[in-house]
Amino acid sequence: MTEFKNKITLIVLGKFFCSFLNHFKHFKPLLILLLVIVLYSCDTNHYNASVFSTNGHVQMVVEIPSGTNVKYEFNLQSKTFETDTVDGHQRTVRFLPYPGNYGFIPSTLMDSAKGGDGDAVDVLLLSSAAEQGKLVEIVPVAVLKLLDHGEKDDKIIAVPADDKLRMIDCETLDCFQKLHPNAMKIINLWFTGYKEDMKFMGWGDEKEAMKTINNWKK
Repeated sequence: MTEFKNKITLIVLGKFFCSFLNHFKHFKPLLILLLVIVLYSCDTNHYNASVFSTNGHVQMVVEIPSGTNVKYEFNLQSKTFETDTVDGHQRTVRFLPYPGNYGFIPSTLMDSAKGGDGDAVDVLLLSSAAEQGKLVEIVPVAVLKLLDHGEKDDKIIAVPADDKLRMIDCETLDCFQKLHPNAMKIINLWFTGYKEDMKFMGWGDEKEAMKTINNWKK
Protein backbone atom coordinates (compact mmCIF):
# COMPACT_ATOMS: atom_id res chain seq x y z
CA MET A 1 0.00 0.00 0.00
CA THR A 2 2.83 2.40 0.88
CA GLU A 3 4.57 1.70 -2.43
CA PHE A 4 1.29 2.30 -4.35
CA LYS A 5 0.86 5.68 -2.64
CA ASN A 6 4.45 6.60 -3.49
CA LYS A 7 3.85 5.81 -7.18
CA ILE A 8 0.68 7.94 -7.23
CA THR A 9 2.60 10.79 -5.58
CA LEU A 10 5.35 10.58 -8.21
CA ILE A 11 2.78 10.63 -11.05
CA VAL A 12 1.11 13.74 -9.63
CA LEU A 13 4.47 15.44 -9.10
CA GLY A 14 5.51 14.51 -12.64
CA LYS A 15 2.42 16.14 -14.15
CA PHE A 16 2.94 19.23 -12.02
CA PHE A 17 6.57 19.44 -13.10
CA CYS A 18 5.68 19.20 -16.81
CA SER A 19 3.24 22.07 -16.39
CA PHE A 20 5.91 24.01 -14.55
CA LEU A 21 8.42 23.43 -17.38
CA ASN A 22 6.03 24.92 -19.95
CA HIS A 23 6.07 28.21 -18.06
CA PHE A 24 9.86 28.29 -17.58
CA LYS A 25 11.27 26.95 -20.85
CA HIS A 26 14.55 28.86 -20.57
CA PHE A 27 15.44 26.97 -17.40
CA LYS A 28 14.37 23.58 -18.79
CA PRO A 29 17.82 21.84 -18.80
CA LEU A 30 18.54 22.89 -15.23
CA LEU A 31 15.09 21.86 -14.02
CA ILE A 32 15.31 18.46 -15.72
CA LEU A 33 18.64 17.85 -13.98
CA LEU A 34 17.04 18.82 -10.68
CA LEU A 35 14.19 16.38 -11.28
CA VAL A 36 16.62 13.53 -12.00
CA ILE A 37 18.46 14.25 -8.76
CA VAL A 38 15.20 14.30 -6.78
CA LEU A 39 13.94 11.05 -8.32
CA TYR A 40 17.27 9.34 -7.74
CA SER A 41 17.21 10.34 -4.09
CA CYS A 42 13.71 8.85 -3.77
CA ASP A 43 14.86 5.52 -5.18
CA THR A 44 15.35 3.35 -2.09
CA ASN A 45 17.75 0.47 -2.40
CA HIS A 46 17.58 -1.00 1.07
CA TYR A 47 20.51 -3.32 0.47
CA ASN A 48 22.83 -0.35 -0.03
CA ALA A 49 21.80 1.61 3.05
CA SER A 50 24.54 2.08 5.62
CA VAL A 51 25.21 -0.55 8.27
CA PHE A 52 25.35 2.25 10.83
CA SER A 53 23.09 5.27 11.23
CA THR A 54 24.37 8.83 11.65
CA ASN A 55 23.88 8.26 15.39
CA GLY A 56 26.26 5.30 15.30
CA HIS A 57 23.59 2.64 15.80
CA VAL A 58 23.36 -0.53 13.73
CA GLN A 59 20.45 -0.37 11.29
CA MET A 60 18.09 -3.06 10.05
CA VAL A 61 15.46 -3.19 7.32
CA VAL A 62 12.16 -4.79 8.32
CA GLU A 63 11.03 -7.40 5.79
CA ILE A 64 8.50 -9.34 7.88
CA PRO A 65 6.59 -7.58 10.66
CA SER A 66 6.13 -9.40 13.95
CA GLY A 67 3.15 -11.77 13.98
CA THR A 68 3.34 -12.50 10.23
CA ASN A 69 3.38 -15.97 8.64
CA VAL A 70 4.03 -15.01 5.01
CA LYS A 71 7.70 -15.05 4.05
CA TYR A 72 8.65 -11.75 2.39
CA GLU A 73 12.04 -10.86 0.94
CA PHE A 74 13.52 -7.70 -0.53
CA ASN A 75 14.07 -8.08 -4.30
CA LEU A 76 17.31 -6.37 -5.24
CA GLN A 77 16.35 -6.01 -8.91
CA SER A 78 12.84 -4.57 -8.49
CA LYS A 79 13.71 -2.90 -5.15
CA THR A 80 10.40 -4.07 -3.72
CA PHE A 81 9.33 -6.49 -1.03
CA GLU A 82 7.97 -9.65 -2.61
CA THR A 83 6.56 -12.91 -1.34
CA ASP A 84 9.21 -15.60 -1.43
CA THR A 85 8.24 -18.57 -3.60
CA VAL A 86 9.33 -22.20 -3.70
CA ASP A 87 8.47 -24.27 -6.80
CA GLY A 88 6.05 -21.54 -7.86
CA HIS A 89 4.17 -21.53 -4.56
CA GLN A 90 3.98 -18.70 -2.04
CA ARG A 91 6.19 -19.50 0.92
CA THR A 92 4.26 -19.45 4.18
CA VAL A 93 5.60 -20.45 7.56
CA ARG A 94 3.47 -23.44 8.60
CA PHE A 95 4.24 -22.84 12.20
CA LEU A 96 3.75 -20.10 14.76
CA PRO A 97 4.12 -16.59 13.26
CA TYR A 98 7.38 -14.66 13.50
CA PRO A 99 8.05 -13.84 17.19
CA GLY A 100 9.64 -10.50 16.30
CA ASN A 101 10.29 -8.20 13.36
CA TYR A 102 12.47 -10.10 10.90
CA GLY A 103 14.76 -8.45 8.41
CA PHE A 104 18.36 -7.81 7.47
CA ILE A 105 21.28 -5.51 8.08
CA PRO A 106 21.97 -3.47 4.92
CA SER A 107 25.37 -3.50 3.21
CA THR A 108 26.19 -6.95 4.60
CA LEU A 109 26.56 -10.24 2.77
CA MET A 110 27.15 -13.70 4.21
CA ASP A 111 29.34 -14.81 1.33
CA SER A 112 28.59 -18.39 0.25
CA ALA A 113 32.26 -18.78 -0.70
CA LYS A 114 33.07 -18.33 3.00
CA GLY A 115 30.37 -20.68 4.30
CA GLY A 116 27.52 -18.15 4.46
CA ASP A 117 24.06 -18.50 2.96
CA GLY A 118 24.58 -15.82 0.29
CA ASP A 119 22.19 -13.31 1.88
CA ALA A 120 22.51 -10.24 4.08
CA VAL A 121 22.86 -10.80 7.83
CA ASP A 122 19.47 -11.67 9.33
CA VAL A 123 17.98 -9.90 12.34
CA LEU A 124 15.12 -10.62 14.71
CA LEU A 125 14.04 -7.39 16.40
CA LEU A 126 12.22 -7.92 19.70
CA SER A 127 9.52 -5.26 19.61
CA SER A 128 5.92 -4.75 18.60
CA ALA A 129 5.14 -4.98 14.88
CA ALA A 130 7.03 -2.47 12.70
CA GLU A 131 6.15 -1.36 9.18
CA GLN A 132 7.62 -3.36 6.31
CA GLY A 133 10.48 -1.49 4.67
CA LYS A 134 11.22 0.61 7.72
CA LEU A 135 14.85 1.33 8.54
CA VAL A 136 15.21 0.85 12.29
CA GLU A 137 18.09 1.68 14.62
CA ILE A 138 18.86 -1.36 16.77
CA VAL A 139 21.11 -2.62 19.54
CA PRO A 140 22.41 -6.17 18.94
CA VAL A 141 22.00 -8.20 22.13
CA ALA A 142 23.08 -11.65 20.97
CA VAL A 143 23.66 -13.88 17.99
CA LEU A 144 21.80 -17.15 17.56
CA LYS A 145 24.21 -19.48 15.75
CA LEU A 146 22.48 -21.76 13.27
CA LEU A 147 23.37 -24.06 10.40
CA ASP A 148 20.89 -24.34 7.53
CA HIS A 149 21.74 -27.36 5.39
CA GLY A 150 25.37 -26.96 6.39
CA GLU A 151 25.54 -23.20 5.70
CA LYS A 152 25.96 -20.52 8.35
CA ASP A 153 22.64 -18.81 8.95
CA ASP A 154 23.27 -16.81 12.10
CA LYS A 155 20.51 -14.55 13.43
CA ILE A 156 21.24 -11.30 15.21
CA ILE A 157 18.84 -10.85 18.14
CA ALA A 158 18.28 -7.17 18.83
CA VAL A 159 16.20 -4.58 20.63
CA PRO A 160 15.28 -1.09 19.38
CA ALA A 161 17.87 1.63 20.03
CA ASP A 162 14.94 3.78 21.18
CA ASP A 163 14.32 2.42 24.69
CA LYS A 164 10.71 3.66 24.57
CA LEU A 165 10.00 1.01 21.91
CA ARG A 166 11.49 -1.86 23.88
CA MET A 167 9.56 -4.78 25.30
CA ILE A 168 12.75 -6.36 26.61
CA ASP A 169 15.09 -3.83 28.20
CA CYS A 170 18.42 -5.62 27.79
CA GLU A 171 21.50 -4.74 25.80
CA THR A 172 23.65 -7.74 26.74
CA LEU A 173 23.31 -11.50 26.52
CA ASP A 174 23.96 -11.76 30.26
CA CYS A 175 20.96 -9.52 30.98
CA PHE A 176 18.84 -11.46 28.49
CA GLN A 177 19.76 -14.79 30.09
CA LYS A 178 19.06 -13.58 33.61
CA LEU A 179 15.80 -11.71 33.00
CA HIS A 180 14.29 -13.56 30.03
CA PRO A 181 15.61 -17.14 29.80
CA ASN A 182 12.25 -18.41 28.54
CA ALA A 183 12.23 -15.88 25.71
CA MET A 184 15.61 -17.24 24.62
CA LYS A 185 14.21 -20.77 24.64
CA ILE A 186 11.21 -19.69 22.55
CA ILE A 187 13.43 -17.98 19.96
CA ASN A 188 15.68 -21.03 19.72
CA LEU A 189 12.73 -23.42 19.43
CA TRP A 190 11.04 -21.23 16.83
CA PHE A 191 13.99 -21.06 14.46
CA THR A 192 14.85 -24.75 14.81
CA GLY A 193 11.20 -25.81 14.68
CA TYR A 194 9.69 -23.94 11.73
CA LYS A 195 12.18 -25.28 9.20
CA GLU A 196 13.75 -28.69 8.65
CA ASP A 197 17.52 -29.25 8.88
CA MET A 198 18.08 -26.10 10.95
CA LYS A 199 20.67 -26.90 13.61
CA PHE A 200 21.30 -24.90 16.78
CA MET A 201 25.02 -24.28 17.30
CA GLY A 202 24.89 -22.06 20.38
CA TRP A 203 24.55 -18.46 21.50
CA GLY A 204 27.03 -15.61 21.15
CA ASP A 205 26.99 -12.45 23.25
CA GLU A 206 26.57 -8.84 22.15
CA LYS A 207 30.28 -8.54 21.27
CA GLU A 208 30.11 -11.60 19.05
CA ALA A 209 26.94 -10.21 17.45
CA MET A 210 28.82 -7.04 16.50
CA LYS A 211 31.75 -9.11 15.28
CA THR A 212 29.37 -11.10 13.07
CA ILE A 213 27.97 -7.90 11.57
CA ASN A 214 31.42 -6.42 10.94
CA ASN A 215 32.79 -9.68 9.50
CA TRP A 216 30.07 -9.77 6.84
CA LYS A 217 30.14 -6.07 5.92
CA LYS A 218 30.46 -5.54 2.15
